[in-house]
Amino acid sequence: MTTKILFVCLGNICRSPAAEGVFRALAPNVKTDSAGTGNWHVGESPYPPMQNAAKARGVDVSDLRARQFGAEDFDDFDLIIGMDDKNVKDIESLRPAGNVTPVTRFADYAPGCDVDHVPDPYYTRDFDGVLDLIEEAAKGLHKSL
Repeated sequence: MTTKILFVCLGNICRSPAAEGVFRALAPNVKTDSAGTGNWHVGESPYPPMQNAAKARGVDVSDLRARQFGAEDFDDFDLIIGMDDKNVKDIESLRPAGNVTPVTRFADYAPGCDVDHVPDPYYTRDFDGVLDLIEEAAKGLHKSL
């Protein structure tokens, strides 16, 4: 059975598509997707500065399109990963009764990094720093499977 992992951030234009892109390059046999807890960017490509930073590392996310996280995602994925505590809280608020799909924070897979969340580069403008963290977390996630 193929593992299915969903990466979730706020708008699905920076962190979660970058995480999806990095992880699918690392583990092409794993089914991945990404979503946002908000609906502001539905249908849009990842934010151009994030696309450029990822592309400079050999990760192409230009094919991804933003979508909003929904309760049905609990049934469609084996693991749901939020980029920060607010994302996790928003994800959990939609959990169907009786569903046991694990929801974790992506930074928890990067124990060597002294952070508890993936900062939003849309606001911090630190696309490379976020990609450094995403790459470490992706490696840790891959090892955990």
